[in-house]
Amino acid sequence: MKPHDKFERVAKALDNFRIEIPSWGFANTGTRFGKFLQVAAATSIEDKFADAAQVNLVTGASPTMGLHVEWDLPEGVASVPRIRALEKKYRIRAGSINPNLFQSQEYKFGSICNPDAEVRQKALLHFLDCVEIARQLGSQDISPWVSDGSNYPGTQNIRKRIGWMEEIFSQVHAALQPDQRLLIEYKPFEPAFYHTDIADWGMALELARLAGPQAKVLVDLGHHYQTQNIEQIVAWLLRLEMLGGFHLNDRRFADDDLTLGSIDPYQVFRIFHEILSDAAGASQVAFMIDQSHNLKGKIEAMVQTVAVAQELYAKAALVDIEQLDTLQTECKLVEAEECFRSAFWEDVRPLVREWRRGRSLPEDPLRALRESGYVERIAEERAAKNANISATYA
Repeated sequence: MKPHDKFERVAKALDNFRIEIPSWGFANTGTRFGKFLQVAAATSIEDKFADAAQVNLVTGASPTMGLHVEWDLPEGVASVPRIRALEKKYRIRAGSINPNLFQSQEYKFGSICNPDAEVRQKALLHFLDCVEIARQLGSQDISPWVSDGSNYPGTQNIRKRIGWMEEIFSQVHAALQPDQRLLIEYKPFEPAFYHTDIADWGMALELARLAGPQAKVLVDLGHHYQTQNIEQIVAWLLRLEMLGGFHLNDRRFADDDLTLGSIDPYQVFRIFHEILSDAAGASQVAFMIDQSHNLKGKIEAMVQTVAVAQELYAKAALVDIEQLDTLQTECKLVEAEECFRSAFWEDVRPLVREWRRGRSLPEDPLRALRESGYVERIAEERAAKNANISATYA
């Protein structure tokens, strides 16, 4: 492939590649054992918008920020005017709306699968509030993660819980606007360790199909068992026109939420290849980061993830799909694998830098962030607030 053709392929792919930033990725978060606080962490929803704007400024790829209703819109629909004002001020739009179905004390035994009908009703009303918030903000996707499950055999009726989920997802779907989507996420375990009510893509797929045509499946890269072939799942969902979006991260053991590509960049490349091989399907996929860092600087980690995602997406764009198809058809295994792998081994950084120059973006987003002094400035501004938070954990 000629250098000009390579650049054109990369430029076309990156021009259409948008990656949503999660608001919770900028705030102090922790492990089951406690929080490791950072002086530059966001302490308010305005801090989060400001940080997201900085990520978009240096990457040019993240004009939206996913919002978590419980944390970012504590007054529900009444918080919308505040969000709209921040959108205008920082030129960052609200992205996916994420319900909180796992934090309330009433959800100890489940939310939409709770045996108590009153608790299920509370979860449904929260869900419907999220749909209305999304409508008022012009957000397309409502992205629930349902943590419901059980820890011990015989303690819950699994079939009844399936029925309760079907009922609630159908009611939520009925409330959607024509341009809205319900993205159903799955996870094999944690916090439940015997059974999780939506444990894999097949369960999420069936629930989405039963809910209605505006329901799709959301794939979180960390929500799979070790060695699972995620790109095969992606291929199936694309084939069925049921792939709605991704939560991008990386993992070593389970749901580790590590920066994308830090453990297995080849896997991310393989997934991006499947998406780019289906032009119609790719246009419907929402890419969202789902990471929250305790050790890495939060803004630096976001910029790093977006930049790595752009590079891996560019590599996937360089796969010679026509030649690969011929080799696959002829069962030329070595040649086909080398055709595929050669794109992964391509050093796309010069092409990505050229693309950034042509769009008046910094050639090196991380360096631009460091040279801006933004992190140092907000660390100084937020130090006192984060010190007060630290005192509550002493």
